[in-house]
Amino acid sequence: MRRSLVGAITGAFLLLPLPAAAPSYAAPAPPSAPVAWTDCTDPALVQAGAECAELQVPLDYAHPTGTKITLALSRIRHTVPADRYQGVVLAAPNPLGGSGYSDPLQSTRLPATAAGAYDWVGFARRGLAPSVPALSCESGYFSYDRPAYEPATDAEEQAWLARTDGYARACDTPEQSALLDHMKATDTAADMEAIRTALGAEQLNLYAHSYGTYIAQVYATLHPQRVRRMVLDSNVDPRRVWYDAANFDQNAQLEDNTLLWFDWLAAHDDVYHLGATRQAVTQEWDTQLASVSRTPAAGVIGPDEWADIFLVAPYFQASWPLLGSAFSGWVHQGDGATLKALFDQLMQFGNDNTYAALLAEVCTDAPWPTDFAIWRTDTEASAAVAPNTTWGNTWFNAPCRTWGAPAGTPVRVTGKAVGSALLVGETLDAATPFEGSLEVRARFPHSALVSVPGGTTNGGTPGTNSCVDAAITAYLTTGALPARTPGRHADLECAASPLPSPTG
Repeated sequence: MRRSLVGAITGAFLLLPLPAAAPSYAAPAPPSAPVAWTDCTDPALVQAGAECAELQVPLDYAHPTGTKITLALSRIRHTVPADRYQGVVLAAPNPLGGSGYSDPLQSTRLPATAAGAYDWVGFARRGLAPSVPALSCESGYFSYDRPAYEPATDAEEQAWLARTDGYARACDTPEQSALLDHMKATDTAADMEAIRTALGAEQLNLYAHSYGTYIAQVYATLHPQRVRRMVLDSNVDPRRVWYDAANFDQNAQLEDNTLLWFDWLAAHDDVYHLGATRQAVTQEWDTQLASVSRTPAAGVIGPDEWADIFLVAPYFQASWPLLGSAFSGWVHQGDGATLKALFDQLMQFGNDNTYAALLAEVCTDAPWPTDFAIWRTDTEASAAVAPNTTWGNTWFNAPCRTWGAPAGTPVRVTGKAVGSALLVGETLDAATPFEGSLEVRARFPHSALVSVPGGTTNGGTPGTNSCVDAAITAYLTTGALPARTPGRHADLECAASPLPSPTG
């Protein structure tokens, strides 16, 4: 689940039968005043001509007249005449990728004929800046002096347990505890309904990526009559939230995708000089990992930091040239400064707002095991097939073991009452395995699934695959879906995009 700290780029607990949603989940949002749009201050939104606003919503929707929090909204307005206007596209924010505040910018990667027919609205998910309040627990948590991810001794394991337990305690302060109790996907879905009400929209069109697809699934389950169209890219399996999905479902594919990157580096050995075969690149990788374990690069990049930096590669093929250059630069020029700069950027060094808000949702959407013996058994089994990716993922999620806010019961996701949905999934996506898209397709009988066999990118639409973009454009323009056929499979297969070109 560590993709969240990539920022703009990023089991033994038995799953019980999920009960129907409690009535309180679907409580209507209180009446809201119209949204007052003003100029934005975020440079990217300013450049795109966006407008920004604030909206007050209840901290606890069970007590709508009680404490309020403030959501930061952004909007790129439609450009077509009124008779061709198709409504609001509200982005369901992706907890893995940040706040959602800049999500309307994705419309700029679609043809104007599709994007211009809608108002594209995003919002910073509760707990994430610039919404207020913004969570922060331990700003230096991702520092350079962490124990090695894979504990070699009981003492090293206890050090990580103390560290993760300490983070959970640091989050559960008197100032933040009330917000922690209301950070579930159901709370974000209620915020989306409040936004719809404030915008005066009869229905919403939804767009979601990765973990945001789960929030969209929950909203569509609770408010199906409010959903007109929805595009869900890289779908979370609603059966697997979150102990399995955030931890162990990802690890093997992350490992396999890392090896695909090694194959690509080997194919471009004339550029990177890291070995002409997968075996040779793997040997170089192991050599350098051992080296930084003994003597950290630039004095700070040890085995954990090395793993964090290069974990981007199995998520996004577009990152392969940049990371290949960093890997090669360290091997051949001893360039540790680039590694440090990448770590600082990708891990949002000194700012744990994204991480804190991510945990605040996934730790409370569903229960997690509290006995670390369960975690250890599952981690060791996963590490047997995914040694480079497993232990880091376990410790990333481990604060959920002792999280201060109580966990809820997941909504039983169903899309039977949703009129249409376009699903997208790349078959080698590690963060949200393709089985999740197949499961969502089964639960949304009026949906169609577009797959990219052999693709590894998580939440890359629009703009990364012309065939997928064409399907999205057609759907947003006319509502047309690929023809759905019986069985558990994709309805349209798009060829994977070409692999990136190397850079010196």
